Amino acid sequence: MRTAFAEMRRSRWRDVSLEEVIDRSSEGAVAPADLLTDPEQVTKGMILTIFRRSIDEDLTKKQRLALLAALGDMPLEAIADRMGTNRNALYKLLYGARKRMKRRMEAEKLSAEDVLGAFA
Repeated sequence: MRTAFAEMRRSRWRDVSLEEVIDRSSEGAVAPADLLTDPEQVTKGMILTIFRRSIDEDLTKKQRLALLAALGDMPLEAIADRMGTNRNALYKLLYGARKRMKRRMEAEKLSAEDVLGAFA
């Protein structure tokens, strides 16, 4: 049963490219003008800007591609397949990406509690 469900999930993503997933996940982005209307939104906007800058500047191209695809709800098996790697290597790649982003957050004086509190 589990194998059948896994195959159904995989088949849903069979003809979807990583770029399509990344494009879809960025379509719902909030316009900067909308973020200036209330203080909570300003804080969220600041954090999202730091996240975006970290993704663009701190991550390698492979890390960026894998992270954005994972954030776009693409299953890790499908991402690994599209990238020509295995799931374990993908986990290591994503671990490195998260570690780099965490360093950026610390450099910007943001704790995990600050980030989670802003989006809770």
